[in-house]
Amino acid sequence: MNYYELNYLVSPDISEEEAKSYPEKIITLIQAENGMPDFPSSERIVLKKRLAYPINKKDSAYVLSLSFLLHQDNLPSLEKKLKEDKNILRYFILRKKQQKISEKREIKRPELAKKPEEKKVDLQEVEKKLEEILKDNES
Repeated sequence: MNYYELNYLVSPDISEEEAKSYPEKIITLIQAENGMPDFPSSERIVLKKRLAYPINKKDSAYVLSLSFLLHQDNLPSLEKKLKEDKNILRYFILRKKQQKISEKREIKRPELAKKPEEKKVDLQEVEKKLEEILKDNES
């Protein structure tokens, strides 16, 4: 199985609630092709953006993204289903390298600088040196 990322634009004619539930519809298409979504639906973000140029006479669209695992032979069938959906204005499927979960969550902490070891000072030696300095100043 290969790791893919699907980015797609959904027509602004549907309501915002429908746009938020749209990834679930795409997930069912992926699962019908024996694929698996990568992360839970709570992490998906739906944004409505103004387009740089009109697509199918639409000036804005909902921008969505979804990562999934799918066998390479099933990809053309999934693309055909995406093309048949009238609410999807554009889509782009990108093959990516799959990262291990441990790599995603690994936090590198900087090493703390080691404090220099403090040298113990003998108080008697300090007192002797002070007395010597004071005697020199008195003379």
